[in-house]
Amino acid sequence: MKYYSISEAAAKLNIPESTLRYYEKKELIPLIERDEAGRRLYSEDQITFIGIIIYLKNTHMPISGIKQYVDWVIEGVSTTELRLEMMKNHKQAVLAEISLMTEALKGIEVKITRYTKYTQERKEEQI
Repeated sequence: MKYYSISEAAAKLNIPESTLRYYEKKELIPLIERDEAGRRLYSEDQITFIGIIIYLKNTHMPISGIKQYVDWVIEGVSTTELRLEMMKNHKQAVLAEISLMTEALKGIEVKITRYTKYTQERKEEQI
C-alpha cells in the first residue's frame, strides 16, 4: 500500500497541512500511522476518507456531526443505517441552503443590473 507524507496528502487534497493537523486533533482521521521519525503517513484509503470529511465540511456539517460520522464509521457495519439517515438529513440541509443561496443570488443580480444601468446613465450624462 502506498503512503503519503503530510505535504503530499495536503497537495493531493488541495488543502493546507494545518487542516490535516486540525482534523487529526479533532479525531476526524482515524488510525494515522507514523514513520520511524514520527511523521504522519496517510494511506490511499485515508486520503479518500479525508475527502469525505472535506465535502461534509464544505457543505457546512458541523465538526461535531463529522465526528459522529467518523465514530460510526469506526464502529462498523452496525451503524450503516445511522450513517444513511445522517447523510439523508444532511442532504436536505444542503438542498435548503442551495435554495436559500439561489434566492439570494437573484437579489444580487437585480442589484448588479440596477447599478450597471445607473453607472451607464451617469457616463452618458457626462458626455
